[in-house]
Amino acid sequence: MEVIKTKIEDLCILEPTVYGDERGYFFESYTKRVFDDLVEKEYNFVQDNESRSSYGVLRGLHYQLAPYSQAKLVRVLQGRVYDVAVDLRKDSPTYGEWEGVELSYENKKQLLVPKGFAHGFCVLSEIATFVYKCDEYYNPKVERGIVYNDPTLDIDWKVKDEDISVSDKDGVLPELADAEVNF
Repeated sequence: MEVIKTKIEDLCILEPTVYGDERGYFFESYTKRVFDDLVEKEYNFVQDNESRSSYGVLRGLHYQLAPYSQAKLVRVLQGRVYDVAVDLRKDSPTYGEWEGVELSYENKKQLLVPKGFAHGFCVLSEIATFVYKCDEYYNPKVERGIVYNDPTLDIDWKVKDEDISVSDKDGVLPELADAEVNF
């Protein structure tokens, strides 16, 4: 597995080594010892989540307040998504900056989203199945978010605005300037 550093510290893309032949393929999507060595930090993932969405569905930008914040290791089992993480760590030189990467069944890339980031994705294919590991349990009392179309972030979700579909809850999230952040 190869680690690809991004412009934002601690946020990285993981590209697995895939072994394939005419019968199919095999790769290790997660091995704790290898993963911790590669990212130079130890994670204790406690929960796996899966969602299935159609073209244009945008989920995010979500996070949980400290001390219940979550690191996530995300990937796609079917289809393609544009995955985005926004740095919410107040002392970070990249506070308020975001990084996006296409994750797909074909490229098998994963994104490690550390604690202190908002996270979201938009489906680029007809259907996508998205899975992710979390190192903290879901806690609805501390769940927060930033609206996906915050003009200060100016995220290009790779889908026309009229094709984007968000939940009622995600559509009324605050902009970054008004969001509750404690990282």
